[in-house]
Amino acid sequence: MTRFIRLWLAIGWAGMLLLPWYAIDPSFWDPRWLSRYPDGGTASLLLQVLAQGRWWLAPAALALIAATPAAFLGTDDPRRARLLLWAGIAGMALLAAEGFAIDHRGWTLPGMSDLLGPGPKQPGMGYGALALSLSFLMLVSLGLAGRGVCRGDAFTVGSVALVIALVGVFVFWPIATILLSAVRDNAGNLAFGVFFEKFLDKSTWGLDCLYSQLRCGVAWNTLFLAVIVGAGSTLLGLAFALIATRTAFRFKGLLKVMSVLPIITPPFVIGLAIILLFGRSGAITALLYEWFGIPRSRWIYGLQGVALAQLLAFTPIAFLVLIGVVQGIAPSLEEASQTLRARGWKTFNTVTLPLMRPGIANAFLLGFVESMADFGNPLVLAGNYEVLATKIFFAVVGAAHDQGRAAVLAIILLGFTLAAFYAQHMWLGKKSYTTVTGKGDAGLPVPLPRGLRWLCYGVAIPWSLLTALMYVTIVLASFMVAVGRDHTLTLQHYQTGFSVEWTPHGLLFSGSAWNSLWTTLQISAVSAPLTAVIGLLTAYLLARQKFAGQRAFEFGTMLSFAIPGTVIGVSYILAFNVPPIELTGTGVILVICFIFRNMPVGVRAGIATLSQIDKSLDEASTTLGARSFTTVRRVVLPLLRPAMVSALVYSFVRAMTAVSAIIFLVSAQYNMATAYIVGRVEAGEYGLAIAYSTVLIVVMLAAILFIQLLVGERRLGRRPVPVAAPVIAAG
Repeated sequence: MTRFIRLWLAIGWAGMLLLPWYAIDPSFWDPRWLSRYPDGGTASLLLQVLAQGRWWLAPAALALIAATPAAFLGTDDPRRARLLLWAGIAGMALLAAEGFAIDHRGWTLPGMSDLLGPGPKQPGMGYGALALSLSFLMLVSLGLAGRGVCRGDAFTVGSVALVIALVGVFVFWPIATILLSAVRDNAGNLAFGVFFEKFLDKSTWGLDCLYSQLRCGVAWNTLFLAVIVGAGSTLLGLAFALIATRTAFRFKGLLKVMSVLPIITPPFVIGLAIILLFGRSGAITALLYEWFGIPRSRWIYGLQGVALAQLLAFTPIAFLVLIGVVQGIAPSLEEASQTLRARGWKTFNTVTLPLMRPGIANAFLLGFVESMADFGNPLVLAGNYEVLATKIFFAVVGAAHDQGRAAVLAIILLGFTLAAFYAQHMWLGKKSYTTVTGKGDAGLPVPLPRGLRWLCYGVAIPWSLLTALMYVTIVLASFMVAVGRDHTLTLQHYQTGFSVEWTPHGLLFSGSAWNSLWTTLQISAVSAPLTAVIGLLTAYLLARQKFAGQRAFEFGTMLSFAIPGTVIGVSYILAFNVPPIELTGTGVILVICFIFRNMPVGVRAGIATLSQIDKSLDEASTTLGARSFTTVRRVVLPLLRPAMVSALVYSFVRAMTAVSAIIFLVSAQYNMATAYIVGRVEAGEYGLAIAYSTVLIVVMLAAILFIQLLVGERRLGRRPVPVAAPVIAAG
């Protein structure tokens, strides 16, 4: 404990004495700022107080000074925990107060300018403030651990505090910023009447019978679609997971690739491929008309088209969650059922399926929430079938700009998500789903019943063929001069985007798409491991620890996942465009957006996997003298490999293909691939857009294979042991 106290105090002192207190323009990592250090823009906190006259920063420094004697107090001294706790709380409160009270224009609190004059000004906080804030947070955690919270485990208390702080700053604060506009009028004044008027609008909740058709409000449309997609993606993902783990299907690897392909495609590309196949002038529509006389129609536009596109897009999420759960079922339990003379179907219904309930529940919840938050596919295929995500999008960027209505609709989305979250917990109940214990498991996975095996084949193989047909269409379209008009094959689109020239100075990546591709790869490579670490750490805390407000905290981790990306992007602009945290226009805001937008998949996959791992493994490690961090690293993490692969793959791929969340956050310096593609679509350059999407698909396939090779697989049950060849003595 003393070692950790001194470490975090040293970090705090470094932030106060050495690191620049304010954010540096253009970048901290650009060494040119060192030439002007320590001027008003680069000086540390101490120099800001002494040389720049920024007196309001001094109280935070005093809080760190007050905490320093704790490093020299004995372990049994009760004053140490109290000193760390109260000094840390005071430091965080003072930092928050000075950061929010003063911005680049002066005082932010009403009446302060009248009382004290125009007041001082300051830019956003920098790395010095970050180091000191983190130091205060960890000092509070060490103080709580010293007072016996979480059995005095400093790692657990620190992890809980860190995740709560991150979720609070980068999820609750931005979303609260935009949701507050739901109860404000256009002048910025509180107006609860306006909120109820927009909330109860007939276009949202209406149920009118018109021309023998039931026309529902946008809220009911969204809910109906989400239930269909949640259930359908879960069943499809389960079929793929059972084939991949419980059958001897020869093309199992190819089937797994087909199940994951849609997740690595920009959303509107799936919609465009569906139109090219099933639209009024689509390839399959034309064949059906020529061969069977089936008239051409626009049947693909509406509920059925959006549901098909979303099932293609979100089934891989269910598969990635469920495959780890199916792998985690102890074979000995199924063998015990067969020993008691239960047939295949009986064993599957009474043993296998009940043990998969955590995975099924989490897969449905993710599919349900993803469907509600998706706006790319409805934008292309919905036609007159309105959903909440597109209504929010047009409320934000449409001609009739209405931020308050967008916030009200976002609240409705949150309500649906909370209801699904509650229903999931009610269905799972308090039953135990533990299958991985500290005892060795010598069983072999039980093959699927014959009827179920053929049912899975009958569902998964046609779906894989449809997926393959879609991607053949995408690839062919990338080589056509003009999709739908001139089908002459050409390489022009690839040359425009990805041409490379040899110059006297070396290779020159002269294609117009290279800059956005390199930026996207860098942002994704940074955000993916951070997303996996934070997501799995959060899952461990939720599944293995008990603390006040745990259920509310769990829902908070789903919050950014439930709200459409458009709302997330706008909320980040509103929250981080002004002090105390200025991130707009930087690569950091893209990384942070991806981390907390994609973290819930790692959380849900981790919880589903941890629900199968007996807590006695953790307890045995602790009994042998291992600390919590060692237990997590040596015991829990190896068993979390399926969830780790899911989190890494999903976070990397979604960072590469995200559209709605980053369309407002990109800048000239940090332009993402999907923003570039959307720009080409708006300019009518569909061939270049599809060609770029094809390149992204190839890049992400390579990345997925690398992640799976790097992380490896968790293996349970009996393993074949190599038998040494007999040695024949020389005669």
